[in-house]
Amino acid sequence: MTTSTPTRPQDGNSSAGGNNKRMDASGRVPKQRRLRPRTVSGVLLYVVLVVVSLIIILPLVWVFITSFKTDGDVITNPYGIFPNPFSTEAYATLSSGQQPIFRWLLNSFLAATLQTIIILVTAASAAYALARLEFWGKKLVFGLIISTLLVPPVIFLIPNYLIVQNLGWLDTIWAISIPGAASAFGVFFLRQFFVGLPMEIEEAARIDGAGDLRIFLQIIVPLSKPALSTLAVLSFLANWNDFLWPIYVLLSPENLTLQPGLSQLQGAYSTHFSIVMAGAVIASVPVLILFAIAQRQIVESVASSGVKG
Repeated sequence: MTTSTPTRPQDGNSSAGGNNKRMDASGRVPKQRRLRPRTVSGVLLYVVLVVVSLIIILPLVWVFITSFKTDGDVITNPYGIFPNPFSTEAYATLSSGQQPIFRWLLNSFLAATLQTIIILVTAASAAYALARLEFWGKKLVFGLIISTLLVPPVIFLIPNYLIVQNLGWLDTIWAISIPGAASAFGVFFLRQFFVGLPMEIEEAARIDGAGDLRIFLQIIVPLSKPALSTLAVLSFLANWNDFLWPIYVLLSPENLTLQPGLSQLQGAYSTHFSIVMAGAVIASVPVLILFAIAQRQIVESVASSGVKG
């Protein structure tokens, strides 16, 4: 008795007529896959991101290119990609000592760094107390701090000036560092981050005999590095870009910070655009370096709100 060997169905590669398309289990040739909606939305998202990136980057590129142009080239060909002729006269003028731009740069860096350190210390301490400690009137205090965010900063200009004047801080680094060191936004920002941290870690530390100060310094602060880094960058930029307040409290040209100092590069009747743009390039370099260093921490702070287990 002979047994018949079952024949295996031929796949699409050996189908009649030389058809190289593969068939499914029912023997039909499946249709080509269409572009999924998720893929379409992803492509559109990347297109939007590219457009937004160009909107942000192109002005910086234009400032950088203009700084290497002559005044005549800026006027005749303001949107030209290549300087004609290529000139470093603007940077040579700034480094010649006619304007103390590097002194302004140092003043801005010291003032922004000092204010950032004070904000991190005061805001982190206040935020931890409002997030974890229990005391009478905590919600009222937090509400008052948040309410100051609704007040325009220009309203505090005269009271802060009178305080600085009575303390004898006019025309000093303290005048541009201390008044803005009480950051209501910093307290709110860190308080919201501390609330998202798990209580189990602190409870375990209390069982081991740790107090509030030790928990804050050895547990909360290390876990909050992304949030602290983000607040540090925002605080540094706020002081670095401040223009109005230094004009009122800094009297000597050599004690100016970078932003009001750059305004003096423009003349009353004429403006050397290449020199102004070279000053803007110098002013943007420290900020770009700071962002490059803290970029990872900023992304982690935005992407997460604490430790998830």
